[in-house]
Amino acid sequence: MECRKVQGRLVGCLFNARAVWRAACASLVLAGGVAALPAGAVADPGFDRFVTDFWPKAQAAGISPQTYKNVFTGMEPDTDTLRLMNKQSEFVKPIWEYLDSAVSDTRVEKGRELLVQYDQVLRNIEARYGVDREAVLAIWGMETNYGGYMGRHNVIQALATLAYGAPRRKEFWHRELLTALKIVQGGHVRFEDMEGSWAGAMGHTQFMPSSWKAYSADYNGDGRRDIWTSVEDALASTAFYLKKHGWQTGKTWGYEVKLPAKFDFRLADDDTTLTLGEWQKRGVDRVNGRNFPRPGDRAILVMPAGVNGPAFLMLRNFFVIKRYNNATAYALAVGHLADRIIGGGPLASDWSREHMPLTRTETAELQQLLNRRGFNVGAADGKVGPATRRGIRAYQRARGLVPDGYPSIVLLAKIKMDG
Repeated sequence: MECRKVQGRLVGCLFNARAVWRAACASLVLAGGVAALPAGAVADPGFDRFVTDFWPKAQAAGISPQTYKNVFTGMEPDTDTLRLMNKQSEFVKPIWEYLDSAVSDTRVEKGRELLVQYDQVLRNIEARYGVDREAVLAIWGMETNYGGYMGRHNVIQALATLAYGAPRRKEFWHRELLTALKIVQGGHVRFEDMEGSWAGAMGHTQFMPSSWKAYSADYNGDGRRDIWTSVEDALASTAFYLKKHGWQTGKTWGYEVKLPAKFDFRLADDDTTLTLGEWQKRGVDRVNGRNFPRPGDRAILVMPAGVNGPAFLMLRNFFVIKRYNNATAYALAVGHLADRIIGGGPLASDWSREHMPLTRTETAELQQLLNRRGFNVGAADGKVGPATRRGIRAYQRARGLVPDGYPSIVLLAKIKMDG
């Protein structure tokens, strides 16, 4: 029997290490024999045991023996997933570098081309779900560069690897794996075509299996919710996701603004919510000098790089985007890319690029120094949360600095010099 390897799976080989299907495969074994692993493959008895032990849970969830056998026969752990799940990223990309890449001229131009190419589809989706077409396109562009790169991992293999080897969130990975198996069994995508990221995000707009289950849409009515090969289904699914999380039709995500000279930075706490009219009374204006079209809309002031970078008044839709990916840089990139696709220009303000963000190790050092100087921020865990920002602001006010709460390499150097 000839063997070939696809996504770490031995297609066409019979691998009988899993007791769960030994009996079902007995006749095939007798007819064709048992193929060995190919040269270079490393057997993982622990993974084999996981596959065997996971079968009762899959069976209870409605997975058939045939589906389970077809998927797991010859599967090995995904070595990339094993490597990446244990890798603690130390480097933090500055937001300006992130935006330079995420909202590049090339991506903007491609988005404008696709806005024309999928005009009718996007109009239909906008009418059906009430989500603005440019936002849907921008998420597609951000997630996979408009389908240019959807990941090179088989999703079930990646999820099985995480369910087997991840040190945390075992039940989460088990649930995602079961849902992925149901997607294949339901005929929505072939196992071989189920491509995604090393962590199991799938298709054109990178849904986890649980998100696919809750929000995927069958735009073309063929009975399949195919976010892998159907652009229409993927875009409709993204719109449905945004709608379900509270997207406000016809409204923007936010506005770039300029602050007055004597602005009260206590209002820039990532929590204070005022109407746009109330912000304007406090001297916060749009950078283009225009009035806010709906002064009653409520917004939060966000300064992603502190006082030395652009400032934004973020509306409800910005926080809906964050439900897709809970990162300020991501949501800002999606919103800005959406604006650029429909003809908007670059940001008006520049970033002070010497104010580099801190690595996790540097953040822990900053927290230790703040604690020693009486500005209690809690555990020095290298994570910037509300307590750390409050401590930074207290330190900045005590030293006559602008209390923007932004942890940068410049601030760390200042605290070190304080001795």
